[in-house]
Amino acid sequence: MTDADGPDAALDLDRRTGWPDDLRLLIARYPREVWPTHPNLGELSKFWLGRHDMFRELNGALLSASDQLKAGTVPAEAFRQWFLPRIRFFLQQLEGHHMIEDHEYFPLLTRTEPRLARGFDILENDHEAIHAGLLALQEAGGGLARALTGPPDRIGFAAEAMSDTLSGFLTRLHRHLDDEEDLIIPILLDRGEMALGG
Repeated sequence: MTDADGPDAALDLDRRTGWPDDLRLLIARYPREVWPTHPNLGELSKFWLGRHDMFRELNGALLSASDQLKAGTVPAEAFRQWFLPRIRFFLQQLEGHHMIEDHEYFPLLTRTEPRLARGFDILENDHEAIHAGLLALQEAGGGLARALTGPPDRIGFAAEAMSDTLSGFLTRLHRHLDDEEDLIIPILLDRGEMALGG
């Protein structure tokens, strides 16, 4: 784990703008534009990228829906029926995805490419920050669910709180997912997924 005030403080999820040169060893060799046609882009890589795209899209859709509720352009009941199951799914799936990465894939990838171990430590720290964000989303979602069954004047405030929480979370999630892909996919392209048991 990294120390928020230590040498990797600039690589904190809320501060960094990408990886430093020492963690760009493989992304320099395998930039994103070569990924789609690379012969080593296998099922594991495609699955991983697909899950990440789902998280991005769902976070964006939840934010759009809460903005519409805040603006009063969607009926409260229609919003409730659409939003509540999707935010539960989002929270559960993202938490489960990170547990698998922390306990299975990150250790395996660190053993496969030890030069990038520091990057995986940083990604694990990201997961802690994202978990705190998930708890904030859960709390905002609970407040919104209660507001939807209460007096109508409370809905706007709860929707605004949900929008603000989702917006901040989306920024952090995009940074994390982009950096995770830039670390992991080049390893899989370089070594081949069979080397990882894929």
